[in-house]
Amino acid sequence: MAANSRSARETKRRIQQMEAKRALRRDQEGRRKRDNVIAAGAAAAAVVLAVVLQLTAFAGNPTEDEFAAAQAELTNPPATASASAQATNGPNIPAADTAAGKTFTGELVLNGSPLGVELDGTNAPQAAAVFKSLSDEGYYNGKNCHRLTTGEAFGVLQCGSSTGDGQGDPSYTWGPLENTPADNSYPAGTIAVARTGNNAYGNGTQFFIVYKDTVIPADSAGGYTVVGKVTSGLDVVSRVAAAGITPGASVTDGAPVEPVTIDSFSLK
Repeated sequence: MAANSRSARETKRRIQQMEAKRALRRDQEGRRKRDNVIAAGAAAAAVVLAVVLQLTAFAGNPTEDEFAAAQAELTNPPATASASAQATNGPNIPAADTAAGKTFTGELVLNGSPLGVELDGTNAPQAAAVFKSLSDEGYYNGKNCHRLTTGEAFGVLQCGSSTGDGQGDPSYTWGPLENTPADNSYPAGTIAVARTGNNAYGNGTQFFIVYKDTVIPADSAGGYTVVGKVTSGLDVVSRVAAAGITPGASVTDGAPVEPVTIDSFSLK
């Protein structure tokens, strides 16, 4: 009887050990699965971030394809603006009141040819303050105009990227949008602020010069801030446009064949 009792206890102990080992293996397998999920999630997040950065690094007005798609939706605009409209500017952005109510006039020299320019601090005080500050610092000297569009109703030359290839400077972004056209029309001679899409606080250092009447549909954040106008020399940009764009994915949107350098940008 005692032998049977010891055998029963031994059998029970072995069963308990086997169950404990199975439980340990289940726990280890569970941890491995959780680690794999976390790793996969981190990898996916990195991919998404990379894609987002690629899509948003080009701070500017829409591409020709985006323009066509947006134009088709003009009769059904987005109901709400971007949540980024609630953002605030950082300490490196000049205050709007430094330009409020003022008109700045000056000269933008491209490839040795001057354009007379005027900035509107009454209707776009924050934008005028930013571009006055950047021009005073000499930021634009030596920068290029990396993008030209030559669509039938979409003609702009875009300039001022910190890297020269259209990427924005993530440390220098600001808002809000100001003086955006209610009819989405940007007449020839308009100087407007390029920004990331759907972001009212995605303005930066880049701007675009409209060399022929252009329609750019608003996105969920709104339109594009009109900061001023070209008062003379717009034919300089028209000549650049006439030379065309370098061959690429689009026949109407890309780098200009004639490289364009900003020699200087002065305002007073």
